[in-house]
Amino acid sequence: MLGLAQRPQLPSLHARVEAIDLARGIAIALMILSHAVSGLLGIRQVPEWGMVPIHLITKFSSSLFILVFGIALAVAFLPKVTTPDWPRRRLKLMLRGLEVLFWYKALTIVEMLPMFTTQDILDALLYQRFTIWVEILGFYALALLWIPWVLPLWLRMPLWSRLLAPVIVGVASVLLERHFHFWGNDILKALLVEDADHYTWGQLARLPLVMLGLLIGEAILRWYAEPATRRRLVAWLLGAGAVFLVAFLAMSVPDVYDALMAVAWNRGKHPPEVPFMLFSAGGALVILALCLLGSNRAAAWLRPLTLIGSDALRAFVFHIVVIFLVFRLLLEAWQVYSYPQVLGIGSALILATAGWIALLRWFREHSR
Repeated sequence: MLGLAQRPQLPSLHARVEAIDLARGIAIALMILSHAVSGLLGIRQVPEWGMVPIHLITKFSSSLFILVFGIALAVAFLPKVTTPDWPRRRLKLMLRGLEVLFWYKALTIVEMLPMFTTQDILDALLYQRFTIWVEILGFYALALLWIPWVLPLWLRMPLWSRLLAPVIVGVASVLLERHFHFWGNDILKALLVEDADHYTWGQLARLPLVMLGLLIGEAILRWYAEPATRRRLVAWLLGAGAVFLVAFLAMSVPDVYDALMAVAWNRGKHPPEVPFMLFSAGGALVILALCLLGSNRAAAWLRPLTLIGSDALRAFVFHIVVIFLVFRLLLEAWQVYSYPQVLGIGSALILATAGWIALLRWFREHSR
């Protein structure tokens, strides 16, 4: 009982955990591949062998991205919540949220320019409708404006309540999405718990993944520094990921292939449904565990992905600009290339994004 009543114990790490950057970089790389396919070809044109297994694997990216968001908050900011410097750090997080909000709106224009009218774009900028590919930035922008205010509350919660919180919030989000009318305001509903008519990432709908990331981040702070405890953490994450994936398979019997195809087609992604989330979060936990197991050595071997993960916002901006401004608008390359060619473009774009991040870093270092 003493363990379940325990508040977070958060020693600071003395060095950056590059395994977290690697996990974030893998999430963005999978996202780039998915966006290249859907943004240049369209999912309906993808052959069956491309949906399963190739496009299916990219479904790990969204859950992994949000998990790492929670982990990064825990590792970089939770130990500072009780310090006199916390108000400055909280302001830093909120200013980051405003920066992400700016790029969300700027990239909304970039995404919509090749295919929508000016009025449609204005509606999206004013939260009267939503886009598709850049909506994840909208989630992060809003989250960074309010989550810093509740981190002190999380720090005061005993372990049993922190473990229950993701379940309670998840159940509440589903009940609100299905049974509450939000005063007839479908935009508000979409922003909070998601709506079937709008492609959004709801703050409450995705908060359980952020909370799970906070819990994993706490474990990383306590156990990552020592090889023995790190292996124990990796085993727990691998086990949890395996349980999620096995649960997905159990729910899918006897039509496992049809269930995999449904996930590849994004069925149950927005609003989130249990089968999709079991598959996506299970795969995300396995990838995260492998990144932590490989530690700095894996981060060095997979340096392009680690580079992407170390500067996620610029990586996101770069690949959206290339896909929608360069290919779709300037080159008019919508459905011009075959599926294998689009896969090649997506793979090349991952490397180009890493090169862009490296170039920006070199420029900053040599322009001081």
